[in-house]
Amino acid sequence: MSQRHPLLLGGGYGSPYSIKMRGVLRYRQIPFRWILRGSKWDNLPDVPVQIIPVIAFPNDDGDYTEAMVDSSPQIMRLETMFNERSLVPSDPVVAFIDYLIEDYGDEWLTKPMYHYRWYYDAAIDKASKLLPLDRGGLDLPDDQWQQMHAYISERQIGRRAMVGSTQENRPIIEDSYQRLLALLSAHFESQMFLLGDRPGRGDFGLFGQLHQLVSWEPESAREAIDRAPRVRNWVDRMDDLSWWETPAGDAGWVDRDAISDTTVALLHEVGRTYAPFMIANAAALQAGADEMSCTIDEQTYAQAPFGYQGKCLVWLREQYAALSDSDRSAVDAILAGTGCEVLVA
Repeated sequence: MSQRHPLLLGGGYGSPYSIKMRGVLRYRQIPFRWILRGSKWDNLPDVPVQIIPVIAFPNDDGDYTEAMVDSSPQIMRLETMFNERSLVPSDPVVAFIDYLIEDYGDEWLTKPMYHYRWYYDAAIDKASKLLPLDRGGLDLPDDQWQQMHAYISERQIGRRAMVGSTQENRPIIEDSYQRLLALLSAHFESQMFLLGDRPGRGDFGLFGQLHQLVSWEPESAREAIDRAPRVRNWVDRMDDLSWWETPAGDAGWVDRDAISDTTVALLHEVGRTYAPFMIANAAALQAGADEMSCTIDEQTYAQAPFGYQGKCLVWLREQYAALSDSDRSAVDAILAGTGCEVLVA
């Protein structure tokens, strides 16, 4: 598709999903303008839910009258508009694995991201100082900056238990982050991306959260540099892959029978954390419970249930159900023994 006018991407520097979609647009070489959401430059159309990022689409006259939120649907909307440098593998089996990894990044890895930002004092101080400037601008008066500083820190600290960042959950969340650093470090010794010679949705799902974890949050960034310098460098590269020479057409994806052992090891981590969480969350939502709990590494993980993550499980199962019988059998063979089987059971 030719594009006479750029897309508009409204987001923030401290937003993992905004950085995820900025990376997607850069990699796909889709013209866009970055706009700080809520700033004086923000004239994006209204959206039904006030979350970021927002992508606004131009009509033929260059007017921006349509906008949408939610990074995963945004990625798939772009797939219908632009053909080159696609993020979706042509093999439906590989595409499903890619989708699963993206959802793990979006719905589990966001927990370490939030935890490392709002649990440790140095991180709280940094985020509370910097986040107001995205909206208020560099010329934000000191009194307003102080008010926003206090409001943001109080609000986000108050939400910690709701999203799982508690003293009881801390070992589970931090151990999962440290294991991921080790798994990706091993993978990047021989491969640049998770499923071939080009990035997929899963790469960008991990990248968005890791961008904050290895670059923004003081404690988790220190751990990444100490434990996993390859991961830190990968995140720097993923931030702008417009230079990457992607194979033409559908070439470059790994064959379904040749998914690397290191990617399968990552699926074991998905099955170890994200899978039991998603199943218990869905059960709590169905029961109308105020708390969900599950066992991860022989420890109890508990938090309030999240409606959106319940929808994510439904969508994942719909993707699985849409596969042909032979493709579902191939997915089952890849997931066997990883702990992910319960997600599609």
